Amino acid sequence: MKRISIVLFIAFLVMACGSNKSINSTEPSQTSRDSVLIEVEKIKEVREPTEIVTPISTAIDSVETLSEEFIVRTSQPLETPNHEAFNALLIANVSETGIVDYKGFEENKKLLENYISSLSESLPTNTWTKEDKLAYWMNAYNAMTIDLIIRNYPIKSIKELKKPWEQRLWKLGDKWYNLNEIEHQILRKMNEPRIHFGINCASFSCPPLLNEAFNASEVDAQLEKLAIRFINDPQRNSITTMNVEISEIFSWFAKDFKQDSSLFEYLNKYSKVKIHPKARKKHKKYDWTLNE
Repeated sequence: MKRISIVLFIAFLVMACGSNKSINSTEPSQTSRDSVLIEVEKIKEVREPTEIVTPISTAIDSVETLSEEFIVRTSQPLETPNHEAFNALLIANVSETGIVDYKGFEENKKLLENYISSLSESLPTNTWTKEDKLAYWMNAYNAMTIDLIIRNYPIKSIKELKKPWEQRLWKLGDKWYNLNEIEHQILRKMNEPRIHFGINCASFSCPPLLNEAFNASEVDAQLEKLAIRFINDPQRNSITTMNVEISEIFSWFAKDFKQDSSLFEYLNKYSKVKIHPKARKKHKKYDWTLNE
């Protein structure tokens, strides 16, 4: 027991004196230090080993590692937003096939507005992962599109509105955003072509709106699901080995889908029917009817 007490005492001195190590060139907060001390107290409660005694150097290294872990943990703010409110609205008002109940959203307009306002409190930063940013901006785009429709409901098409994608109606932080900016200046620059299957333009020919919110832990799987669903949807893409009639999305954003391969090679990643490299291609007429 004496040897263990010496180990703990030395470990405590190491923490009390403090090393010159720091995370991101900042001193750990008092909370971080207190947390480490709590962990040290827990170590004291461990039963005495019968034969093997931990070397002093190992004990010191363990406490230093513990200290660094706590500093990292407490220096990272919980800054990513909670998408649960939007998730609940989508579950309640969007079918599994993407049909939207805009009347239902209209009845819960305040909840939608509150969700969009909550996004303003947690703007993406450089510390966010790509997955966090994708989930944030795709949810923002879809929530704002729904908000745009119910501001003008009832309408038959988003095209009835004057410059719908250029209207700066939503303030996030100190800046007013429109849909065009989110799509072209933010999402498309993330080099993830599947965003075109995730964001919805409130129209029938658009990839169906997902009836759940995007979240960072699942966003890759969610986009993969949407890509497979959209490309193999015969109402929006008709594909045979030698003839394809595909959505105009693949024309408007051809550059995005050809980043690493040809368009057919990209489609073949998801299509159940494999397209021949020399297949004939044409585009379906886009149906801008409201997706309700």
